[in-house]
Parts: sequence; C-alpha cells; structure tokens
Amino acid sequence: MKNMKKLILLLVCTVLLGQGLISQEVPKGFVTVVDQSFYIDGKTYSFIGANYWQGMNLGARESGDRERLREELDQLKALGLTNLRVLAASEGDEEMKYCIHPALQSAPGTYNEDLFQGLDFLLSEMEKRDMKAVMVLGNFWTWSGGFPQYLKWSDFGAVPFPQDPEYSWQNFTDYSKQFYNSEQAQQMMNDHIKKVIDRKNSISGVLYKNDPTIMSWQLANEPRGYDIPEAYRIWTKKTSAYIKSLDANHLVCLGSEGNTSGEYAGVNVLLDNDDENVDYITMHIWAQNWGWFDPSQGEEKYQEAIKKVDAYWNDHLAAGEKLNKPIVLEEFGIARDHSSFDPNETTYWRDRFFDYLFLKVEQSIYSGNGVRGLNFWSYSGTVKPPRPGEYWEIGDVFTGDPPHEYQGWYGVYDTDISTLELIRKYAEKLK
Repeated sequence: MKNMKKLILLLVCTVLLGQGLISQEVPKGFVTVVDQSFYIDGKTYSFIGANYWQGMNLGARESGDRERLREELDQLKALGLTNLRVLAASEGDEEMKYCIHPALQSAPGTYNEDLFQGLDFLLSEMEKRDMKAVMVLGNFWTWSGGFPQYLKWSDFGAVPFPQDPEYSWQNFTDYSKQFYNSEQAQQMMNDHIKKVIDRKNSISGVLYKNDPTIMSWQLANEPRGYDIPEAYRIWTKKTSAYIKSLDANHLVCLGSEGNTSGEYAGVNVLLDNDDENVDYITMHIWAQNWGWFDPSQGEEKYQEAIKKVDAYWNDHLAAGEKLNKPIVLEEFGIARDHSSFDPNETTYWRDRFFDYLFLKVEQSIYSGNGVRGLNFWSYSGTVKPPRPGEYWEIGDVFTGDPPHEYQGWYGVYDTDISTLELIRKYAEKLK
C-alpha cells in the first residue's frame, strides 16, 4: 500500500509538471526525497558507498596526490559504488594535535586555496564517474579540527585531547559540547558553511550550491548533545535552516549516530531529526567501539552483538517511519581478525559483519523499508600505514583511519580481496 501511494504521487506530479500546473523546483540531477525514498529525476536512488574523507586532501595539486585519487576513485567505481561521504571542512592551527594537516582553515577565515582546489578536483572527478557526495561541514571530534578548534579560536582554552594521559574522554566531551552555547564559535562555522556553499568550482566553473554531484550537506560528523540536548537541538535547527536559506537545491542531514549511548550522549533519533529542514536520517553502528563485540571474542559474543544490532536497527526504522524520512547507514566497521592493526591480517569477522549489514540494507531497499543506502567505514585504498597501531603524524599518508585513531584499525585496502568481492556482490545486486 505504501509503495502504491508513492507511485500515485509520482504519477500525479508528472502529469501536473507536463501540464505546467506546478514548477519543478529542483534542477535536473539533484537527489530529492519523497516519503522514505531518494529520487533523481523521478527515478528511485538507492546506493552502496564508502566513507572517503581524505578525498579533499588527496585532490590538492601541491600537497595531495591526484594520481592516487584518480586510481582509488576508479577502484570504487569498478566496485559499483555511487556515493562517497567526504570532508568539506577541516580546521587546524599549529597546536591542533590528532588532526588532519594541512587543514582547510589554519585560522578563522584563513583558507588553504590548494586544499579548496583539492575539493574542486574531487567533485569534478566524482562527476566524471557519476558519483554523489555527502559533504561534511563540521566535526564533534578533533580529527578534522571541528568544534574543538572553533572553541579554541573563541578563547575557551587549550583542547583537552583524550589521547593525552593527563585528560579523559569526559574532559574532552565536556569541552567540545560548549560549542552549542558559543555564539562566536558557531558564527565561525556559519562563515565557513557560507564560504563552501557559495564557492565556484575552479575546474568546472559550477557553484557548489548548483552542483548535482553533491547529494547533501551534513551539519557535522557525529554531533552529540550530552547533558545539554536542548542547546544541541537549538543549534541543529538553526544550522539546518541556515543551510536551506543559502541553498534550496540540496538535501540536509545531521550526521549523527542515532541513539548511541542513549541519554548519556544526549541524542535521540526521533527528536533530533524532527525538523522540516532535515531531509533524511543518518545512522551509525559501531559494535566494537560500543563494547558489543571485537574480533578476538568469537561466535557467542558475535551473536549477542547481532541481537543488539537488530534492536538498534529496529529503533531507527520506527523513527524513520514516524517521521516519514529515509535512513542512510553511513558508518559501520569492524577491526581485522584478532583486533590486529596489521594490514596483512585476515578479515573473517569483518566480512561476516559487513555481509550481515549489507544484506539488511539490501532487504530494506527491496521491501520499501526506511534504509535506502550505506557508506561503509572506510576506504584506505592503495596505501598502508607506516606504523600500524600508532597515531597518524604529519607527513604520513592518509588512510581511511583518521588521525585521532590507531592507524590500520578499520580501513579497507585494495588488497582486501574478500571484503571487496562482498562489496561488489551487493553493489551488483542493487543495479
């Protein structure tokens, strides 16, 4: 019945458009939302994609590696991937540790044009391969600067990096959540949002806000409200409305994990996404980070984790149904066997976990349920970390593991044949 209603709605809109009784508000090639589905030019759009946050840095002419970028985009295209979640922001002064360097902003309003042209290049290469980009505009965590860097620039003091022995994760989250009550820090981010949306691509000559290669603008990577969820939601609503005021063509999403850690993290998938300017729901599933399972624990613990995954999934499906919005599973991963950081270690448990979640997304798409796409975490491509199990340092190659995490943890390499064949299989089925 639900699918029949969607079909009737699309047929009515098509007739009205043909008769000139309504106008087509979104230009050709843009992703739109009708009920719980994505569409491009009247055809349903579902996808298998990857997190590829490093694309902007690789695309830079001077500091990047365009040959590697082209090769890895070709690999992803050959796998059948059509969607990449990428950074469209990074902030980092010289004191910012566990952070991408070079950063797009080294001081408020001071931009690295080489990196901006790297983002231009990334989008132009994705357009050639018929890929869509989810553009991440901020970050709760330190690995792209994000909220902590804006707070430091707003005189909130030094960032208490949780990787340093004198600080804890509690120290860090208490620091980062102050962003929701800092008008100055928020204004810095708004200035960046406007800068990106209004940018003209130096290669294609197309304004970002007019570029159908971009699927959506994402407020931030994994924003959390903690014990000030009201301030958090005030910020998300203001920011989503601000983005829509600058760009009516593109979709907007939060980038949040969903109901992770419940009340402790100050997030609620239903309340957070109940916003007319938020077009779809994002969901992350981190079985290992959340203590559900790690690849050294075996079958019994894995089955317990799967039950938790199913319960988490169903909670979000219910929210999507109530809000009548599609869902994207945009982050999930698992370590290599024995929780090893060695790129040569096997991936039996990762492949099983990927297969389970890929199948759930496929079944959701074909049954008309709320989850319409996925982006696995994450693609490392052709490179390996120089010091597996250690933090990234300036001058190291960019892998799929961000600088604040141990290198080699979750990244998928082009040599992970069994994982890549699994991805290819599901991408082919979605065709």
